[in-house]
Amino acid sequence: MLPILLDFKFVKIYTFGVFLMLAFFWGSFLLWRLIRLTSYKEEEIFDGLFWSLAGGLFWGRLVYVILNFKEFGFNFLKFILINGYPGLSLYGGFFGGFLTIFIYFLVKKIKFSEAIDYFVPPLFIALALGKLGSFFSGAEVGTKTKFLLAVKYIGFDGFRHLTPFYEAILFLLGAYLAYRLVFEIRKEKLTTGLNFYFIFGYFALVYLLLDKFKFNHLYLGNKSFNEIVSAILFLTITGYFLYYFRTAIWERFSMIINFFYQHVKKITQRIYHLTKRKTANRAKKNSASS
Repeated sequence: MLPILLDFKFVKIYTFGVFLMLAFFWGSFLLWRLIRLTSYKEEEIFDGLFWSLAGGLFWGRLVYVILNFKEFGFNFLKFILINGYPGLSLYGGFFGGFLTIFIYFLVKKIKFSEAIDYFVPPLFIALALGKLGSFFSGAEVGTKTKFLLAVKYIGFDGFRHLTPFYEAILFLLGAYLAYRLVFEIRKEKLTTGLNFYFIFGYFALVYLLLDKFKFNHLYLGNKSFNEIVSAILFLTITGYFLYYFRTAIWERFSMIINFFYQHVKKITQRIYHLTKRKTANRAKKNSASS
């Protein structure tokens, strides 16, 4: 792992910081490309982006401090000095960022459910690059494993899971799917705001699957905070999607049931005719012998 990318003695360039810059740049670039397809004013959208980043940072820090209150107490300096007392809750930042931009859109009279769809693919890209930064810098450590794909972290014994790298790959896949959803929404094949629910469900699923492979956890009592929130969120969003696609699901289910019914019907008919034929042949043999 490489925490420091470049060391010029008088200044150090940290790997994680570089990837955060790349996340912001490529996320903003993709957002700009998508917004150009709409009638929204670019300056208003990017103002919303900066407000959401500020809100996400504040709420991410606040949730982390609350969950680790024994270490922070009411010391305001510890709250603002992130370098000296590091720690952010990704879920806190996630919800805080969306809440902030919701309020911003409300003030600007921009319909949240329509505009937010364009923010989702860039957010996935930013998450993927951020997780790559965590992997290469060693900021996030996986649990011990004997799996073929493993890495040695400085200061930790044994080989560890490549958890942040797995997350980065899954978030890149999420970016592709969300990007495709944007154009399906633009064609009015899907309802506006669907991408908003998709990112919450997908994000929750990724964390639900991979949180157990992380060495450090953010705890709520004696349980993993991320795992609890992920489970609740994933079940909620799954329920929403089942309701939203209920007609299509029922049609597919009916097709499957009908397919099996027709095949079972054909088999039973064949068995019936064979049985009837055998019974008729036996009757003929019995009458001939008598």
